[in-house]
Amino acid sequence: MIRSLHRWFGLIAAALVTVIAMSGTALSVFPALETLTVPASQQISVAELAARIQAAEPSVEQIRRAPTGRITAYYLKGDQPVSSIIDPATGRPVGSANTATFERWLINFHRSLFLNDTGRLVAAGGAAALLTLALSGLSLLARRAGGWRLILKPAKGTGDRRLHAVVSRLALPGLLLSSLTALWMTAATFGYLPEGAGAPPFPAEVSGATGVPVGTISALRRTSVDTLRSLRFPAADNATDTFTLKTDAGEGFIDQGTGALIAWQGSNWVDRVTDLVVMLHTGRGMAWVGLLLGVCALAIPILSWTGLTVWFAGRGGKKGSSASARDADTIVLVGSDGGTTWKFAETLSKSLSVQGMRVHVGPMSAFEPARWARARRLILLTATFGDGEAPASARGFLERLRRTPVRQDLSLAVLGFGDRSFPSFCGFAAEVARVAEEKGWNMLLPYDTVDRQSIQDFARWGRNLAQALGRSFELNHLQTRPKTWDLSLASRRDYGGSVEATTVILRFSLPKISIRQRLTGKTLLPRFEAGDLVGILPQGSNVPRFYSLASASSDGFLEICVRKQPGGLCSGQLTTLEPGQTVSAFVRANPDFRPARGRRPVILIGAGTGIGPLAGFARANRARRPMYLYFGTRHPASDAFYAEELSNWRTEGRLVDVVAAFSRTVNPTYVQDVLRNDGARIRKLVATGGQILVCGSREMALGVAAALSDILTPHGVDLAILKAEGRYAEDVY
Repeated sequence: MIRSLHRWFGLIAAALVTVIAMSGTALSVFPALETLTVPASQQISVAELAARIQAAEPSVEQIRRAPTGRITAYYLKGDQPVSSIIDPATGRPVGSANTATFERWLINFHRSLFLNDTGRLVAAGGAAALLTLALSGLSLLARRAGGWRLILKPAKGTGDRRLHAVVSRLALPGLLLSSLTALWMTAATFGYLPEGAGAPPFPAEVSGATGVPVGTISALRRTSVDTLRSLRFPAADNATDTFTLKTDAGEGFIDQGTGALIAWQGSNWVDRVTDLVVMLHTGRGMAWVGLLLGVCALAIPILSWTGLTVWFAGRGGKKGSSASARDADTIVLVGSDGGTTWKFAETLSKSLSVQGMRVHVGPMSAFEPARWARARRLILLTATFGDGEAPASARGFLERLRRTPVRQDLSLAVLGFGDRSFPSFCGFAAEVARVAEEKGWNMLLPYDTVDRQSIQDFARWGRNLAQALGRSFELNHLQTRPKTWDLSLASRRDYGGSVEATTVILRFSLPKISIRQRLTGKTLLPRFEAGDLVGILPQGSNVPRFYSLASASSDGFLEICVRKQPGGLCSGQLTTLEPGQTVSAFVRANPDFRPARGRRPVILIGAGTGIGPLAGFARANRARRPMYLYFGTRHPASDAFYAEELSNWRTEGRLVDVVAAFSRTVNPTYVQDVLRNDGARIRKLVATGGQILVCGSREMALGVAAALSDILTPHGVDLAILKAEGRYAEDVY
């Protein structure tokens, strides 16, 4: 998910970020040049400086000191305003202070692309994209290195991929600083930050006298030039005007007749942070930092180019390219009759290729380890034909496996594809795994299976594979890109914000169907049931994320329960979705996870967002069949999902009982605990033909399975038999 976020932000924002970065690099030179050309500073007071300048230019109206130390005076020549750079040693002008035309042009371009406020927002979007790229890139670097502690170890890979990793590692600190400071400055410009202290209220009364010599004013004599921001002189013809002094410490007014400081306002934390941010971003006052950020910005075109080349190379891999068996470090062999397993192998090959691995894909009949000089892992994806027989492309494999010497440097993983309703479910794959273990092959992963081409099973296995390889990727398998529909959010309910576990129940309106579509029998969205899946395409990605449905099409809406995951692209977008906004989605049937027909009891077990489809089953239980819900969550005050509906459904008879477990209360309990406490009732329900449906995280499902085994196994009931009979089903993630 993070990789997709990084890739798509990079592809979309590459040109904008590059333009802003290159102009920023050019601008970083000017503060350094200014520092070199500024007259040497003097250890004098503001009073001394002001007296020298006034003696040289009696019409002086204002004095400013830049963070670089440059002193600028504003005065009149005749009736024309003039600004000059001042030598503080003499108070005399040494050159014009007007910004060069090219520098002014470059500043306007960098800040706003010559588009005024709209351009500022576009530039801020570029900074936000850069921040996203920097953070996601940092996360990917850590994952690729094997953890945050190893992030500084030498980069892996070769060519553009390695160059991309090395340059990004060097430039990331500067890019993070540049993007963060740019966003702060934009927020300050548009008033999105708390206000600074500003000037104090202008005093209601002044002396009305004039003519105090500026060099004698005590407040100015106590103020060092090094802390000066600006000094504005009173207007010559206005006895009620004052000197206005602004320093690093604050801003105030000085009576021009008495020299007394008559009002003062100290700066606050916003002023201090903003000053530091501007200094860091522009380099004015810290020229070396500006130059360093400019050098880091030079990395952006390099990163854009290498990122694009890696992406194009990856797309080339997606078209079916495969490394030769001799050069590959990963061999994927496929056993298939109908061809569907090859599609899963293609998904696996693409994901591993993106990780920088050289992958060869071939049939299991091409099993020849002696030819795989560089291979370090062998992954077998195989279906089962008939009554546990090998598929066509794996004929003879078992015999070759039995007589082939074990390669200790080659680890092995076996994934079986089949249909659990058949007696010999994945029988051939299971036999391959058994023979390999008996011969002493090093098993990369325990033997696993995919039931009925389940994308959830495949994705789960993929996560285990990624962990075993020390990598981070998701096996998001789609044989064909599905047709999607725009669903408009009708309402949302928010939970968990107080405990930083944001969860929302989102209800979408179903697309309206025209009379013509009804007459032709074409509907906009296929019919669905609670427990089916909705695939949602997040913005910036073509990879769908699947969520279990908490409603049926007969309810007139589509509902899901979503928890925001750290760094989750889709969950992040969904949890910020507001009513009226839309998502692109499609539905996919999940017929193995729903209550069986009839009147036999149903035991619903879930935790967290797993309540979604279980609530949908209860909502649909209009026939009032015996249905029992066991549900685990954090705390009743923050995570009481569907609390009102559950109470109503119990009153209406759609639920016989609701048993909740709360893990963040004074006496924490988990759903496994309440199951064990209610073991006698569960045994009775199962004995009368009851069905068990479990939804939630993989860890929760494992705990539930262990608890149910403790409850049922001593009484002669095996969970494996319940699964084979269709009386035990899981929807886990």
